Amino acid sequence: MSNAKFYFSQRRRDAENAEKKIGTNLLLIALAILSLTTCSRNSDWVQFRGEGGRGVSSSRITPPLGLRWKINLQANDETIRSLNPPVVIGDTIYFGSDDGNFYALDVESGFMRWVFKSGAEINSIPYADKDKVYFGSKDGRLYALSRETGEVEWTFQTMSQINSQVQRYGDYIIFVGDADAFYFLSPDGIEQFRIINPGWYNYTFLIADGVIYMATGPQTELIGPFDIHKRDFLWFLNYRDLDAWWYSFSAVRGDLLYFGTADLFTNFRLTNISRGIRFGFHAYNRHTGELVWQQYKEGVLDSIYTEDLWNFLMRYFDILDFMAPTIWRDLVIFTGGDNVARAFDANTGSLRWERYFNTPISSAPTIADGRVYFGLLGDYFNPPQLICISARDGKLLWQMETEGAILSAPVIAGKRVIFGTDKNIFYVLEQVF
Repeated sequence: MSNAKFYFSQRRRDAENAEKKIGTNLLLIALAILSLTTCSRNSDWVQFRGEGGRGVSSSRITPPLGLRWKINLQANDETIRSLNPPVVIGDTIYFGSDDGNFYALDVESGFMRWVFKSGAEINSIPYADKDKVYFGSKDGRLYALSRETGEVEWTFQTMSQINSQVQRYGDYIIFVGDADAFYFLSPDGIEQFRIINPGWYNYTFLIADGVIYMATGPQTELIGPFDIHKRDFLWFLNYRDLDAWWYSFSAVRGDLLYFGTADLFTNFRLTNISRGIRFGFHAYNRHTGELVWQQYKEGVLDSIYTEDLWNFLMRYFDILDFMAPTIWRDLVIFTGGDNVARAFDANTGSLRWERYFNTPISSAPTIADGRVYFGLLGDYFNPPQLICISARDGKLLWQMETEGAILSAPVIAGKRVIFGTDKNIFYVLEQVF
């Protein structure tokens, strides 16, 4: 081969190799961008119980987990009744506290980006969109703050405390005032319409396919799903038929609506009178209101004296996701209220597995990658803990002691697990390996 031919042949091979290298680099860059985008999307948790309200994260986080940071939100050792779940968007965590403050913290370091002081305690679960974060306060106001600066964009005054989640659906900002009304506001804070709420407190709701479950009915003894577009109730459920003090946040799978109930009961026997807590687990056709299956279980509370049962049950009622179910494949999983985690067949209600613990479970569950995360209350002999079990069979996979009992279902955003305890301590854990 002549020098000229060799030269041009070599140039052609170099050009082809360069094209291949450029193509490979572009592919790697595209994959990296996709990875970052997916990671960012998986790291967001912008509404109560996550996307679809199922308490399920798309994260593939795997224990063991280590402490990234924690912060004590108060100087004293007072035990608080609630520290409801935060929302996470981008690199910031937003949540309200019993001290009346609403916090925006850096997810990496815990650095306080800003703090806003409301007029009373905050027991509302926030919602975040592109520009604003929304929450209610016991001062009766709904606040819309700038996510960037924490400055007030607008407020809306109600006639009662706001102890509910806040959620956006289409052009509505939706929340509930205690024994007041279900409010529907425009994004700029102007009331569009309302539904009377004559007797319900600490209200949570699920929105699925334009329908709110469980909305308050026109009478105090009725609850039912409300169609937002038609502005009408689809059907009513007489809560006296269930005879319960507490109705949990709902979950939807296909045509079925799931929720839990809790109530005290008394057994009259020949030799003695005993009291206990009865937990109900219910599935209804969400379109017709027809009961599909129902299970009742007597609470297992080895360390709680009978005379303390009412106070024990009441301690949960400020926790807005108490008994909220989570759904994994064909299972509906309930935790919180007694010492047992339970999984029911989503279609038939048959008990698939139970997992017993030495102390009561303190929070609702969150699932990520087939693992169920929740808290244990602890007692004199056992410290409070974060627990991880298998969603498939309830097998214990991992556990970690916490300073105080976890009050609400952990939020799982990206590779981090986030929760607050009854010692007013806010935790951010991260995957170790």
